Amino acid sequence: MTSTAGASEWRAANRANWDERVPIHAAGSYYDLPGFVAGNETLRSFERAEVGDVKGKTLLHLQCHIGLDTLSWARHGATVTGLDFSAPAMAVAAELAQQIGVTARFVPADLYDAPGALDGQTFDIVYTGIGALCWLPDVAEWARTVAALLAPGGFLYLVEFHPVADVLADDGRTVEEDYFSREPMVVDDPLTYADPDARLTASLTVEWRHGLGEVVSALADAGLHLQFLHEHDHGHFRFPPGQPVPQLYSLRAVKPAAPVGRHLEGP
Repeated sequence: MTSTAGASEWRAANRANWDERVPIHAAGSYYDLPGFVAGNETLRSFERAEVGDVKGKTLLHLQCHIGLDTLSWARHGATVTGLDFSAPAMAVAAELAQQIGVTARFVPADLYDAPGALDGQTFDIVYTGIGALCWLPDVAEWARTVAALLAPGGFLYLVEFHPVADVLADDGRTVEEDYFSREPMVVDDPLTYADPDARLTASLTVEWRHGLGEVVSALADAGLHLQFLHEHDHGHFRFPPGQPVPQLYSLRAVKPAAPVGRHLEGP
């Protein structure tokens, strides 16, 4: 990790990094695009159970990368839109949709610009998958953006790496980071998790740590009502099995179907 110098250029640095990852991820075995085209499922069983039946629902996947989870929801019957700031990722996702015969819309745009990029469209479900929130500096603005993208009565479903797990070393037991730090983490690393042999030239990235309370409070402040928050003791790719720590969390938060008016007492 380097110092926080250069953090103000986070968007350009992160986009360049993820643009360069796209062909590596599309060609490698980690995402296994041939297997996906053949019918492999990318969603975890608890995700499908917690979201429920998506047939006939409109679903927006924020920060969708190359769209495998987006298209998996389409296979389960949703009308899907994927959004990501990487145009090369959106091109790969659109090509995958054609290969599997699924209708899907993929929009290259920054998350914070999503309402305008989607022409004010709202959705029954907004979905955000694992490894997304760390790339955003302002989780409160993220929550307000999600609320703007939801139709009344719609819900956000988020599944994410647990922030406790993110402060642990690869052994899953040793604390090596400060849970409460909200400073930008500027990292210069040419590697990508999907291919240990690949080397990136756009190696600088900027990430942020967001605590569980911060995320839940941001959603509440944005007017969404939490239905559940579940913690999972499995699913983190870095850890050996059997680690007694929360590794993932999932939550569902609903946008009220109608604003609740204040009750005014008479004299």
